[in-house]
Amino acid sequence: MPDEKAIDVDKLLKNKLKSVSVGDLENGISKVVSELVGEDYKCTIGEVKYSMFSGADFQVKVELTYNPED
Repeated sequence: MPDEKAIDVDKLLKNKLKSVSVGDLENGISKVVSELVGEDYKCTIGEVKYSMFSGADFQVKVELTYNPED
């Protein structure tokens, strides 16, 4: 098949997620959820296990931020 692309093994094995801080992931998820729901949410990520193939497994906890001034 002429349209098949070769798999870039080096790219697959370099897990770029390892260079992203957990805090940045938490902030990014919090921001997206808050925008989707229209309320202020916070996110906490538990232990991160990085896979060899550019992935990661982790537990995400998303909670409504309580602000008594609202």
